[in-house]
Amino acid sequence: MKRIKLLNLIFFFLFPFFLFSQNSQLPDRPFFNVTLLNSNPVIDGNVLSDEVWMAVPAINKMIQTKPLFGGESSERTEIRIAFTNSILYLGVVCFDSSPNTLVVSDSKRDADLNNDDSFLFIIDTYNDQQNGFLFGTNSSGTEYDAQIDNEGSGNWTSARQQGGVIGGTNKNWDASWVVKTEVGDYGWSAEFAIPLNSLRFSVGNNKTWGINFQRNISKNHEVSFWAPLPLGFGFDIKRVSLAGKMNGLQLKKPGNLKLLPYVLTQGTHNSVDKENSLDFDFGADIKYSITPALTLDLTYNTDFAQAEVDKQQVNLDRFNLFFPEKRAFFLENAGQFSIGSPGEVDLFFSRRIGISGNGSVVPIIGGSRLSGKIGQTNVGFLSMFTDDVEGSSIDKNNFTVTRINHNFSKSRSSIGGAYISRSALGDNSHDYNRVMAVDGIWGIGKKAKITSFISKSSTPGIESNDHAFQFSANYDWNFWRLIATYTEVGEGFNPEVGYLERSSFKKSEFLVFRTIRMSEESKFLEARPHIMNRSYWDFEGNLVTSYTHIDNHWVWKNGLEIHTGINLSKEWVNEEFKISELKISEGNYNHSEIAIVYITNSNKKVSLNGRSVIGGYFGGNRISNNVTLNVRSGNKFNSSFFINSNILKLDNGNLNAILSGARLSYSFTPRMFLQSLIQYNNVSNLLSVNARFGLLKNANTGLFVVLNILKDDDLLDYINNQRLTVKYTHTFDLIK
Repeated sequence: MKRIKLLNLIFFFLFPFFLFSQNSQLPDRPFFNVTLLNSNPVIDGNVLSDEVWMAVPAINKMIQTKPLFGGESSERTEIRIAFTNSILYLGVVCFDSSPNTLVVSDSKRDADLNNDDSFLFIIDTYNDQQNGFLFGTNSSGTEYDAQIDNEGSGNWTSARQQGGVIGGTNKNWDASWVVKTEVGDYGWSAEFAIPLNSLRFSVGNNKTWGINFQRNISKNHEVSFWAPLPLGFGFDIKRVSLAGKMNGLQLKKPGNLKLLPYVLTQGTHNSVDKENSLDFDFGADIKYSITPALTLDLTYNTDFAQAEVDKQQVNLDRFNLFFPEKRAFFLENAGQFSIGSPGEVDLFFSRRIGISGNGSVVPIIGGSRLSGKIGQTNVGFLSMFTDDVEGSSIDKNNFTVTRINHNFSKSRSSIGGAYISRSALGDNSHDYNRVMAVDGIWGIGKKAKITSFISKSSTPGIESNDHAFQFSANYDWNFWRLIATYTEVGEGFNPEVGYLERSSFKKSEFLVFRTIRMSEESKFLEARPHIMNRSYWDFEGNLVTSYTHIDNHWVWKNGLEIHTGINLSKEWVNEEFKISELKISEGNYNHSEIAIVYITNSNKKVSLNGRSVIGGYFGGNRISNNVTLNVRSGNKFNSSFFINSNILKLDNGNLNAILSGARLSYSFTPRMFLQSLIQYNNVSNLLSVNARFGLLKNANTGLFVVLNILKDDDLLDYINNQRLTVKYTHTFDLIK
């Protein structure tokens, strides 16, 4: 009977696989010849009244991806793009029959534009069909930019596990550029001015860049593109291999030498040690473009006081937690140094530099970074020196990363290698760790690719099984997404400057994902049935973990999503471990659980996202609820209130782990903001507050005021630690 019920559930979740059969034909990629300007447009948001813009030919055909796949956009869009010797200009007019319905959910820099009335464009400046720069705005003039590597792809399993995108899309890359907007009876318009010295490209005459444009219309949840994209869960503007072309560029070397000094003062009050301190500090970065495609960065006394604190996590398993990098220096061009499987087997993880194992700061003396492209070869070199920490076992160290990756033009293929090392300075010559690796991508047309890496580590005292490798095949086309991957990490593999979610394993995994678009008359937009499995074995052939996920995403045209799934898991525990104070004994555990995810219309002023799971857990039961309530007022104030609750009922005790908090943000202007992150963790009884005020002059420079408060033990007792930091950083353009 149980087996019949299970089969019925599986059939329910998978039946959309067999109901529909669709096929898509991708039209030829569009192109245009660029316009060279003799005079510059006035950047004020007004496109229609500017004679300079009216002399530039307009691009006006946009094709929907949703809700009507393949149909022309419901509203007219006019795009004009032109160049001078030093600046890329883009003017767009987004006509709208009901401009009073325009939605702006947030106006701070790099705010998510997917739920707004917005416009984005991506440029593949090397025309290598793999990398690009993404820019965008909404009707209030929000500045959005990101650096795209490998078409925005990361590790799909880790991305789901960590609840966010890992690798491929770097929103923390911030260039210096300007956008202005205007709203009128016709709709809204925007003007972009992007200095060429903010980009990377190859010089020469009659150059071609890849380019695509995207417009989002919130009132009917419409998304349209200039270069149309296939239907599928993994297709978006970052697919530069499917972009159109912009021909006829005349590109010269722009001058670019910048000095970015900072000064800061920091006051700390520690009520536990009864100590107060007031410190002053300074440092500087230098950025020099050796060529438009190759940049040298030098840093002295590197500081990250304005970086947001980590979001707290509760470990309910026996493996390592992942905390993403948030420091601007390491995030810039991070994709060029990435190798391995992001969030799972990261061979280089920059948080190992300047942050200790317990999360405390390790002073960075300084360092250098060379990154960019020589011909079709990406090159990266990073060398950083960290200081010792008094009263700890942390010594002075040098961290070095060398990365080379050659792109094969127009084939989405590449081959590369990396050398990563940590070496203690001084008398500790035998304290080191080194990792060598080679990796590659074989693009099979536009539809499939094979990726792989193989790596070996070198650590004193470890002589064998110090290898890791992965092989993955991916097909993504015609509404199907198919992925199969094999990963192996030896018992002695030790990437000290990297990240391992778990060690010593063999893993196989697969994903079968289908997108089914409903009829134009239906209230449903699409269904996304899928099944995945990942299984881990040890090197003696024992199955350690098996996880099977069977799910379907039900998506309505009004923005509502409901995901219904079942999970089947097996765990073999060969060594007792603890979850908080609960002991998990050795043995085999087989469990099943049901899961539901709900996502309401995020265009509304109030929206709700949540995930609930009920099922077995290490011989007992677990009820998990993760809920986020989003509330916004106008385009200035945004807030989200979250609670993550896990109720465990095991044979040897119970645990109710709750992580709750709030994110609050007020944007006075796109460059002036006040943000705070408040968190409480009842397992460690820790309350933390991070409040940041920023007044940006340009990207990542300006005035920052940061307040951090930490409180543990008795919440009614005194605050344990308070720190107030005031930092000012400025950009001097020494060569323009």
